[in-house]
Amino acid sequence: MLPGDFGQAILGQRALPETVAAFRKELGLDQPAYIRYLDWVGGILTGDFGQSFSGRNSSGMDRSRTVMDLLDQRLKNTLFLATMTALVAVPLSLFLGITAALYRNSLYDRVINATTLTTISTPEFFVAYILILFFSSLWGIFPSLANVDPRDTFDERLYKTILPALTLTLVIVAHMMRMTRAAIINLLASPYIEQARLKGISSAQVILRHALPNAWAPIATVIAFNLAYLVVGVVVVEVVFVYPGVGQLMVDAVRTRDIPVVQACAVIFAGTYIILNLIADIIGIITNPRLLHPR
Repeated sequence: MLPGDFGQAILGQRALPETVAAFRKELGLDQPAYIRYLDWVGGILTGDFGQSFSGRNSSGMDRSRTVMDLLDQRLKNTLFLATMTALVAVPLSLFLGITAALYRNSLYDRVINATTLTTISTPEFFVAYILILFFSSLWGIFPSLANVDPRDTFDERLYKTILPALTLTLVIVAHMMRMTRAAIINLLASPYIEQARLKGISSAQVILRHALPNAWAPIATVIAFNLAYLVVGVVVVEVVFVYPGVGQLMVDAVRTRDIPVVQACAVIFAGTYIILNLIADIIGIITNPRLLHPR
């Protein structure tokens, strides 16, 4: 729906209409949008995501690659960044949420809540630039650009992705921590929790053995949403740090009107979101079998 297309972007404003029409026909852009979409869906069903427009030029040279070739390393980079962030963010958010519920209304709880509210209210790109300012520009501890390379060792890749991973961690920990805290506090008012307290069980045991198992369903859901964000919503962070992931690839493809690449990235984002939410629903049913039976 954006004005212009790849043919016009490559040939420029001064190109003759006949030249533009011939180039668009070569790319298949002369066909109606619904025809191109149906052809693309048919290719997806056979595992063919099509050819990227990148590499084509007005002189007739065609050095384009398949969309899967472009996505291969980019998807690995995004999954590496998401995995790094999840390994830190999920345990940290669970620990903070459980301890905040355990020491509810204490100074510790209020500090944690104030910090997470501040983090939630701050856009990702602003958090990223603040981290770059302190840890890269002023102190020079980490690189400001996460330009990873397939030839990098694991340690080198880990070092280059510290800042984008820290940015994502600060963003998603706040959501998961607050949901964990709210789910546990909501269950603490249940009759079986009061009975456990009357038996003399400590507060820590009440939360860990009685409240937490029943709180896994909402916690798993919010964790799934945030893990999906690590793949789907990582676009802004990848652009700020020039990280060669799927998000950066999609932004570049939109800029050059490379429609097949944009469509493939959208499929990956949608598929990730659906699969993770399905896993969250399954975890919720496993941890709470009552969901399988009608009331």
